[in-house]
Amino acid sequence: MHLSGLVCHQLGFARPGRKPVLDMLQARFAPGQATLISAPTGTGKSTLLHLLGGLLRPTSGEVWADGQPVSRWPAPHRDRWRRQVGMVFQHLNLVPDLSVMENVLLPCIPTASSYTALIQRAGALLKQLDLPAAGRESLQTLSGGERQRVAIVRALITRPRFLLMDEPTSFQDDDGTASLLILLAEAAADDACVVVCSHDVRLRDETRLFGQKLRLHPSRLEPDP
Repeated sequence: MHLSGLVCHQLGFARPGRKPVLDMLQARFAPGQATLISAPTGTGKSTLLHLLGGLLRPTSGEVWADGQPVSRWPAPHRDRWRRQVGMVFQHLNLVPDLSVMENVLLPCIPTASSYTALIQRAGALLKQLDLPAAGRESLQTLSGGERQRVAIVRALITRPRFLLMDEPTSFQDDDGTASLLILLAEAAADDACVVVCSHDVRLRDETRLFGQKLRLHPSRLEPDP
């Protein structure tokens, strides 16, 4: 399977003794395109993103990334591949004892990127999302919306090939949402594969950015009109 981007091939996931969360799912998320996936709570949106990002292994089927069967790989290989992935989790997964800048730079530890260039990029992204560019603040002093924007910057800092976001506007006002949409458009223009799971109507109404809008059911993804 040599398609670029992320491909789900008969993808399934089930917890032991429970009915499948996802079953025989077929989908492709192309580079240079932003995809919005909507579904009711509990349908499996977060599970799908964790499978696409290599944090979970499917119980059936496969995930391929740029022609590579990443879901087949053992954990150490998936960990190395995941350096190409930027994720915003629904529960953010920030480190409370670290500053804003330290949280943002965490994904950069395994890379050989210039520290000065990373600081400059982090500062520019923080400023674009209406956060102090220096990033010296403690997370304890930030609101929920500000913490979510820190998590967004952390996902973007390495210019990931695959950008996966779970409800990234749940704590954002209209201005914060508009700023995020600009960053997503920039990532897609840079040939990233962008997948956003959300039931935010502001995103569902966005027609210019999301070239693909899908609705998730346990056994299928279908166009969301």
